[in-house]
Amino acid sequence: MSKHAQSQRITVPEIKARKGGEKIVCLTAYTAPMAALLDSHVDLLLVGDSLGMVIHGLPTTVGVTLDMMILHGRAVMRGSQRALVVVDLPFGTYEASPQQAHESAVRLLCETGCQAVKVEACEGIADTIAFLVQRGIPVVGHVGLRPQAANVTGGFRAKGRTTSERDEVLAEARAADEAGAFAIVVEGVARDLADEITAAIGAPTIGIGASPACDGQILVTDDMLGLFDWTPKFVRRYGAMRELVSTAVAEYASDVRSGNFPGKAELYGLKTG
Repeated sequence: MSKHAQSQRITVPEIKARKGGEKIVCLTAYTAPMAALLDSHVDLLLVGDSLGMVIHGLPTTVGVTLDMMILHGRAVMRGSQRALVVVDLPFGTYEASPQQAHESAVRLLCETGCQAVKVEACEGIADTIAFLVQRGIPVVGHVGLRPQAANVTGGFRAKGRTTSERDEVLAEARAADEAGAFAIVVEGVARDLADEITAAIGAPTIGIGASPACDGQILVTDDMLGLFDWTPKFVRRYGAMRELVSTAVAEYASDVRSGNFPGKAELYGLKTG
């Protein structure tokens, strides 16, 4: 990618300045072709550790490694030119200490060229966010439903539906904001809690299963396009790609079996002259 193309990307300050203004459009991307398709339509591309489940067929995001994130992060950077690209720090690469998080984040930025990293809320995460930001690494926080904590919470379930959980999620969001996160993903919480978080913090909120009042929205692209039989309650399907792919493959298989493919149009002939 040229330096000129890199310079045209949406920047962290531009995203941060959208608080309370024009909505921030975000989607996930894991491959260069998909990143290229999404790039002109979105403001932020997230290389989420959801790739473990969406691309690699893992049961949760816990098995995703830093090397996997780097591989897909590189692909998304090659496929995009405009959107700000954020890459998740996967489970086990940042929780031990701010220093561990810094080492992992430096690898992500240096080896992919991405502009920021994302971390889920956990014990001491505010200190880690501050440590990274002070050393020139932009950070997106993530509160509410936290996929990396699925083994502790007993699966993927909405958060903030009891008074104690509400207070916890709100406190996590405030702490991440005060530590310097330039945006905060708010996932799987009651609408009024997402509204309260959005009003309480200075960073823009990116909702997923949260509230239309959030400063932006994000979905897993493969869910939004209808590539899976089941999608979460908060997903609106904008396509029926599973059916389209199945129909196309069935037609291809039929043509191969009948000898109808390849045909004259798909074959090479002897060059003359």
